[in-house]
Amino acid sequence: MNDGKPNWWSRPSTAPEAARIPSPPPADSGDDGDGDFPLPAPQPQAEAEVMRAAAESGAGADTTEISDAPRTEVPEPGTVTAAEPAPTVLLTKDEPAAEPVTGASVAGASVTEAFVAEAPVAEAPVAEAPVADVSQAAPEAVGQPAPQPLHAPDEYRTPPYGEPGPWAPAPPVQHPAASVPPQAPVPPQAQPQGPVPPVPPQQAAVPPVPPQHGGNAPWMQYDPWGGAVGGVGLAPAPVKKSRKGLALTGALVFALVTGVIGGGIGAYVERNGGLTTVELPQADGGDTDRAPESVAGIAAAALPGVVTLHVSGGGSSGTGTGFVLDTKGHILTNNHVVDAAESSGDITVTFSSGETARAKIVGKDTGYNLAVVQVTGVSGLKALPLGNSENVRVGNPVVAIGAPFDLSNTVTSGIISAKERPITAGGEKGDGTNISYVDALQTDAPINPGNSGGPLLDSKGRVIGINSAIRAAGGSGDGDGGSAGQPGSIGLGFAIPINQGKRVAEELINTGKATHPVIGVSLDMQFNGDGARVGEKGKDGAASVTPGGPAAAAGLRPGDVITKVDGQRVHNGEELIVKIRAHRPGDKLRLTLTRGGKELTKTLTLGSSQGT
Repeated sequence: MNDGKPNWWSRPSTAPEAARIPSPPPADSGDDGDGDFPLPAPQPQAEAEVMRAAAESGAGADTTEISDAPRTEVPEPGTVTAAEPAPTVLLTKDEPAAEPVTGASVAGASVTEAFVAEAPVAEAPVAEAPVADVSQAAPEAVGQPAPQPLHAPDEYRTPPYGEPGPWAPAPPVQHPAASVPPQAPVPPQAQPQGPVPPVPPQQAAVPPVPPQHGGNAPWMQYDPWGGAVGGVGLAPAPVKKSRKGLALTGALVFALVTGVIGGGIGAYVERNGGLTTVELPQADGGDTDRAPESVAGIAAAALPGVVTLHVSGGGSSGTGTGFVLDTKGHILTNNHVVDAAESSGDITVTFSSGETARAKIVGKDTGYNLAVVQVTGVSGLKALPLGNSENVRVGNPVVAIGAPFDLSNTVTSGIISAKERPITAGGEKGDGTNISYVDALQTDAPINPGNSGGPLLDSKGRVIGINSAIRAAGGSGDGDGGSAGQPGSIGLGFAIPINQGKRVAEELINTGKATHPVIGVSLDMQFNGDGARVGEKGKDGAASVTPGGPAAAAGLRPGDVITKVDGQRVHNGEELIVKIRAHRPGDKLRLTLTRGGKELTKTLTLGSSQGT
């Protein structure tokens, strides 16, 4: 209820709920008889009793009787249910009824309006069922006091409490459903022959009621819960849209949206590498210590004693490597590394820690291709230990450290691939005074230009050689790969044995000069046969065998061909020089030679000469 007016779209669902509605005191209808209709409290009655009570109450009585029995719900169209009588509510006024109400007989009563509730839907026409007797009759019929109206007078005289106003539409009347016993089954009627026009389900469910004529009611009969009223059928139920089509449309829209979103995500992932930051697995720091005999262990121990030399002078400059011999600052390197700074050049030494110092030449020797320089004012120098090259065997692992192509502190590793490999390097002057002869250790550890003068270490980190030369791809080369061929390592590197380097370094430090062992003969370097041939004439026409020298004492003559030294084969004069330079002055050699087709063996003691 809103402001004393009923809510037209609600109705009591049960008789007890309707009974709880308070009954207001009756209102004065006025002299003109147009007062509000008194509405008694709903009482459960059958349709026949309501009409009988209306007839007995007499004409001219303005009464309203409302059945408060529970209302029967309307089933969906097409649903077959048991036939039940339709509850009826009669509003009577002192006017003759135009036609009797279908389904009830009212004698001697004038009916103004009849509102018929909706009837259940049945498969076939159903005959009107008898109405059961109800003990409770209308209040006027049993002598009870007239019921009071449910609502106070409506000042706007809005129906159903007064005459219809000029602007108010006809309100619907609420019909509480009546409780009626179930009807007996009705036998099916014979169907008429011939085609029968289809009847709408809603019209077939409720018998048509002719429209009322006359009276003062200007509105049509209307039951919001009923079926056809006044001969007018209900509008057909709206046709439901196909759920299959809606589902298909929704699926297509969903596929389109997900495709667009998926494409955008895929493009983002492709461009950015994923939706989240990539974190790759990584091992922890662990133990950084390495075994002393491993390459890492050897390099870690030796690098502090290896230096890089930058030399300039005489219009040229170069880079080489050296290593510390003692704590006094003596550093051993190759002669061809510092040769440019012999007179007025400049030598700068850079240690592995990055510290630099100026150095000066202590001594050098072209025949051995060795030189010693010294730095001053540097503390904390670490000298590398020296090994024994006589104990080296082919296949022993080695590590080379140097500055190839000015890349300082470069570490490479390999093995000893050969021993006592006779090589010569230098000779750029053309007179042979700067040719070096080396009985070298061959290694496949990568050695490149800039490695010259660096240490070759054994598995215990001891120096066993001084890297001096490589074989280039286009032919033989000297210390920095110098030949017409392409420079760079091809796995053929050569190192001066440390035994020879130690002796020469000591002489250079002590005297500034190195001594060379000699046999006192001049060799024919143009001889093409196998072996080293003693020349017929020496330099400047002198004798080829030095009088009083080691060879003369041993009995060698011009034209003799020396084929072996201490049992090792020699194929030319250079190899003979290499074998002799591998010894110290004063050592004894056993030479095998041929003379006049005969093979002879001679023993001699090596002499000494001053190197340059």
